[in-house]
Amino acid sequence: MQAIIDSLRLYPVKGCRGFEVARATLAETGLEVRGIGDREWVVVDDDDEFLSQREVPTMALIETRLTADSLRIRAPGMLQLDVPFETEGEVVSARIWNDQVAAVMQGAIADAWFSQFLGLRCRLLRFDPETRRLSNQKYTGAAAPYKFADAFALLICSVASLADLNSRLLAKGKSAVTLDRFRPNIVLDGVTAFEEDYIDHLTIGEAQVRVVKPCIRCAVPNVDPMTGIAGAEPGITLAEYRNRPELGGVIFGVNSIIATGAGSCVSAHDAVKLSLRF
Repeated sequence: MQAIIDSLRLYPVKGCRGFEVARATLAETGLEVRGIGDREWVVVDDDDEFLSQREVPTMALIETRLTADSLRIRAPGMLQLDVPFETEGEVVSARIWNDQVAAVMQGAIADAWFSQFLGLRCRLLRFDPETRRLSNQKYTGAAAPYKFADAFALLICSVASLADLNSRLLAKGKSAVTLDRFRPNIVLDGVTAFEEDYIDHLTIGEAQVRVVKPCIRCAVPNVDPMTGIAGAEPGITLAEYRNRPELGGVIFGVNSIIATGAGSCVSAHDAVKLSLRF
C-alpha cells in the first residue's frame, strides 16, 4: 500500500512550537535537521522536572527556529533569544516522567528569558550527547533511543484523521483544529481516517519506521496554539469515539521508532510504502 508524506515537523524545544521542514534526517532518536534533533532541548522547573503545555499552556506561544549556529526563540512581548549551538554548561539531571536524563545547562540569559515569559523560575537544558535514553522495550522489543520526547522517537498522524475529527467538531458547532495541537513528526496523506492505527511499518527510501503503539492523548491538544489557552476541545469530541480503555485512553496518532536505515534522508512529498496489520 502506498501513501505520501504530507509534511515533516520538528520540535526543538519540548513543549514549545515546532515548524515544518522540507527535509530531515531519520536519526536513531527521531528527526534531525543539520544535526539538531527533535526535542533536543527541555525547559525544567526549580526541581529540574520538565515543563510542558499540560502545566504551562503558554508554552504554546513560544516559537522556535534554527539558524546556522543557534536555536532562535521568540514569544509575544519578549526580545528575540538566540542560544548558540556551541553553548557548553554544567551537566545536570532532568526528570522526564520516570527518567532521570543527563542534560547540559544553556546559560543564565536563556534561563532568565524563559523564567520571565512563563512567570516561574525555570531553566533551559539541552540533551547531553554523551547519554542514551531508551524507549520502553515492552513496546519496542529492541533498544530504541530518543531524546526529550515523552516516550518514543516519532509520532505519526494523518491528514484524513484530522479531517474526520474536524467534521465532527464542525457538526457540533465547534471550531476546527489544526495538527499543531497533536505535535506529529510525520503527517501522512493518501490513507483513510485512522488507518495509521493499523500500520505495522513504513518504508521510506532505505529506511523502515516501525509503529509500536497508539498515542494516548493528554490535555495538550486542548491548548489553542494561537492563544496559549486551554479549553475542552477537541478532547471531549475525541473521547466520544476514540476512547480505548484497553489501550489506556483516548488515542490519536501512533508512536514509532526507526527500525532500520537510521541516517537516511526523508522529504515532504516522498512516497511511503505501508505494511498493515489487523
